[in-house]
Amino acid sequence: MVVWNTNDTMEPIFILKGFPGLEYAHSWLSVLFCFVFLGTFIGNVTILSVIWIESSLHQPMYYFLFILALNDLGMSLSTLPTIFSVLWLNIQEIQASACYAQLFFIHTFTFMESSVLLAMAFDRFVAICHPLHYTTILTNSVIGKIGLACLLRSMGVVLPTPLLLRQYHYCHVNVLSHPFCLHQDVLKLSCSDARINSIYGLCIVIATLGMDSVFILLSYILILNAVLSIASPEERLKALNTCVSHICVVLIFFVPVIGLSVAHRFGKHLSPIVHIFMANIYLLLPPVLNPIVYSVRTKQIRLGILHKFGLGRRL
Repeated sequence: MVVWNTNDTMEPIFILKGFPGLEYAHSWLSVLFCFVFLGTFIGNVTILSVIWIESSLHQPMYYFLFILALNDLGMSLSTLPTIFSVLWLNIQEIQASACYAQLFFIHTFTFMESSVLLAMAFDRFVAICHPLHYTTILTNSVIGKIGLACLLRSMGVVLPTPLLLRQYHYCHVNVLSHPFCLHQDVLKLSCSDARINSIYGLCIVIATLGMDSVFILLSYILILNAVLSIASPEERLKALNTCVSHICVVLIFFVPVIGLSVAHRFGKHLSPIVHIFMANIYLLLPPVLNPIVYSVRTKQIRLGILHKFGLGRRL
């Protein structure tokens, strides 16, 4: 379907795209995505309930994991409605206001994920480099303020983008590249001068994802330096093991982000399906894998899950 926005008084309508060339498989793909969302929901709700119930997990590290699980649920719920409407119901039209709202939540939860991962890196830094002051530095009040700061920062940097997009005219074919709305995807359809929005988008990515990744790397350089100063090999291994889960989720988040950025910048010759699959991986992979990583790699979470289902002793 071709939709133009030629009337300034009418709200634009965007067309969401599924998987070009795989329309015959959309029903099967919808089943796959259904399992992904089901796994995301079960995994993150399990993590949330275990941390909530088990008093022994009421510690800074697990509070941050609690926030991460909430964020992952939010990310999945932001993308789920339009993905299923396209793949299952073949409903591709979306009003501009709904599109702007969706991209606001998707990008907010993306930046929130990065912020929480940085907070978790700070938690590991304090736990290993300043263990005697761990509980006095990361009090419940401080953790609450860090969580609120992550949320306000993420919402604050994203809020101007849909407000600016509302001011633009869309006089081309309003067909998006994905079954959900993303800022750059909508921006490229504008026939107005969108340089301000484009520059702003680049700046907030550098200031959030870019700076967060730098500070996470710096945290682990300091952690590694502290671990190498420990005389006992067993204690070194024990200290590093507390970081493995966090390192895994950092890689799960940042590797697809970098891959998608490289594909958009240098992969214009690639098939549209490649870009669509990478965008889906970037948004859907972390929420489904994060609870699996922490359930497998973190003994306390694993024991808490077993106890929750009556298969193990209480922590």
